[in-house]
Amino acid sequence: MVILIDTNVILDYLCSRKPFTDIANSVLHACFQQKCTGLIAAHSITNIFYILRKQFSVTERKKMLIELCEFIEVAGIQKEQVIDALHNEGFNDLEDRLQVECARVINADYIVTRNIADFIASPIPAILPEEFLQKITV
Repeated sequence: MVILIDTNVILDYLCSRKPFTDIANSVLHACFQQKCTGLIAAHSITNIFYILRKQFSVTERKKMLIELCEFIEVAGIQKEQVIDALHNEGFNDLEDRLQVECARVINADYIVTRNIADFIASPIPAILPEEFLQKITV
């Protein structure tokens, strides 16, 4: 199974955001144990680096992201997918649409996110972290 992990789940993991910490840890642990192939969108790396700036130093943020990339692959997109995302009327949030484009490029089975409502128009199903964990334990 191939999953694209949305930024919010990665932030839950990195920041130990309660009450989501345990479930985010379980999602990342499943990737680490190779129960699935987990990817993060390249643009999520820059978003996370920026979001964490008030909590962590540059050195700490770099270390966190390097460690994350040791067991999570990074997915990128090309100009064509960016333009497709910009033209898509089904999404109000460009970042969500870029997530979908990354998921399409990697042939993801799911986008794992806490915000499934943001992905209603996605051709790749968005599922909650809990749903993902149920699927890999079956």
